[in-house]
Amino acid sequence: MSQFNNVTVDVAANVYFDGNVTSRKVTFADGSFKTLGIMMAGEYEFGTEAAELMEITAGDISILLPNSDEWLDIQGGQSFNVPANASFKVKVRSLTDYCCSYL
Repeated sequence: MSQFNNVTVDVAANVYFDGNVTSRKVTFADGSFKTLGIMMAGEYEFGTEAAELMEITAGDISILLPNSDEWLDIQGGQSFNVPANASFKVKVRSLTDYCCSYL
């Protein structure tokens, strides 16, 4: 994925963790949506409402998924799934671009 066509992008950013994580909502013609964002280096914990597919388009992170005690290394070009109604931890080692799809 390098671009989306025929979409609407929210101008206002979602801003988290004092501006260290931001995203923008991209809505498709069928009403489905994704968020595109960046994460600055740091450690964060996120919560989900819906199941998510998180694609790391550039960067270097480690994740700790729910019900796991093993950190997984993820780099640009890789992705991971997070279940609904869960939380997961992220250690961002370098500026990271991501695309989050809601399943």
